Amino acid sequence: MSLRDLVSKYDIRFKKALGQNLLLDENINRIMVEAAALAPEDDVVEVGAGLGALTDRLRLGARRVLAVEIDKAFMPCLEERFADAPNVILFRGDILNHPVEDLVAEHLPGAGTLKLVSNLPYYITTPILFHFWECPLFFDRMVIMVQEEVGARMVAAVGTAEYSRLTIASNLYAEVDIVHKVPRTCFTPRPKVDSCIVRLRNRREPRYPGLDTKFLLGLVSLAFTMRRKTLRNSVAKTPALGLPADTIIEAFEEVGIDPGRRPQTVSLDDFAALARALVARGARLSNRDLPARD
Repeated sequence: MSLRDLVSKYDIRFKKALGQNLLLDENINRIMVEAAALAPEDDVVEVGAGLGALTDRLRLGARRVLAVEIDKAFMPCLEERFADAPNVILFRGDILNHPVEDLVAEHLPGAGTLKLVSNLPYYITTPILFHFWECPLFFDRMVIMVQEEVGARMVAAVGTAEYSRLTIASNLYAEVDIVHKVPRTCFTPRPKVDSCIVRLRNRREPRYPGLDTKFLLGLVSLAFTMRRKTLRNSVAKTPALGLPADTIIEAFEEVGIDPGRRPQTVSLDDFAALARALVARGARLSNRDLPARD
């Protein structure tokens, strides 16, 4: 049965508020699965299963697939479609309301290599990525479809307009590349933006051993909160680090970063060096000090 037939059979109404669109080009799902490089021992989490088109491909290459769907309207279709597929586990709920490690422990016990393969809901792409990056489980690879502008931010070069907190976080946690561009004409209802498939090969070992990742990303968040202002204004003058401005300026000088620069000109390596220098001087950040992520 075609996807259009499934939409008709189950009277599916796509919800703009949830970023729902029907992907018409099945070739895109094939590309995503190929980018995931699935092996028989892999366990896959899929967020936003929808009508199950991607799920159906994933189950053929993976040991098990945990398909998460927030919208109850899709569940009758998913339940009927995968009733005879023992390696597909369906879970209805908001992924952000459930610790990833709890879902895996309950639904994928004894999990092998974990991977995330998903057409992510565009309106919560960044929170979902951090939800997986910050969980105690290691996901070897993430292959996601996102808005093209989000993908551009994830792979942006230092000094470009797209370079952002998301760029730094993506490259801190993973090696990132764009696998394929997906025009808006591949969907119905047709969205206003194009999309792309991003592959993240996550780093098993920390990129900067001994450096607190949360502190580093907190520092980056402070810097980018006012991206049009200099680091002197966004970082050196903030009380959030718990240090006098003069001490913070000393850290800048130690690592050779001009505090008159703007954050989009500073590389991940330079931010890491600055973070080490600040920590050595007693800098601390609490969650309440941190601005929201982009």
